[in-house]
Amino acid sequence: MKFKSLTRFPVIALLAILTIAFQLGGQENQDSKADNSEHKFELTSKTFANGASLPLSMILNDSGCAANGAIGGDQSPEMSWTRPKPGTRSFVVILYDVTAAFTHWGMYNISPEATGLPENAGVAGSTLGQQVDNDFFLGEQYDGPCPPTTVTPTTHEYVLTVYALDEELHLGGSANFPPVGEALFRELVKAGRDGHILESSSLHGSSSAVSTSD
Repeated sequence: MKFKSLTRFPVIALLAILTIAFQLGGQENQDSKADNSEHKFELTSKTFANGASLPLSMILNDSGCAANGAIGGDQSPEMSWTRPKPGTRSFVVILYDVTAAFTHWGMYNISPEATGLPENAGVAGSTLGQQVDNDFFLGEQYDGPCPPTTVTPTTHEYVLTVYALDEELHLGGSANFPPVGEALFRELVKAGRDGHILESSSLHGSSSAVSTSD
């Protein structure tokens, strides 16, 4: 499989994530004071545990992407979230490589009735939500980690985040120019600035194509 460079809009995307995290921080602090004992929005996954290495099923299905020569399954992980706030109108899910500033997956306008996503929900043509073109330029779908072995650090850190919003997002785009990760981050920054992000929850994982058995 051939794909383009691992850089697309790294500075913009990173600034977007930092901005969203900052905006949510103050909101979450207020929430914890108001209803910490009554409400907790939490993301969990049967595919991988928080802080663990990402499983082979999530790794890009190309040679050299996983340790020991294994070929990944290239499937988005199963995930579940609990107790969204009243007024939630949509969810956004993003898998982001914070080491390389790289978007592997973005799905938005997920139904407010959803309590999670099944494994491989990020397949092309998924009806579970709208997707952006990931930074591999491989289409509107999930494509998993493939950390290069020739650039340090060889172990990359990944964040899987779900956002609960009180609105739907409108990214625009067309068949020839589909919305990309930058467009989703831009809309999330705007939503955060205008108070439309109600809450979020994240899981962290890591991956390396370098064998640890040597």
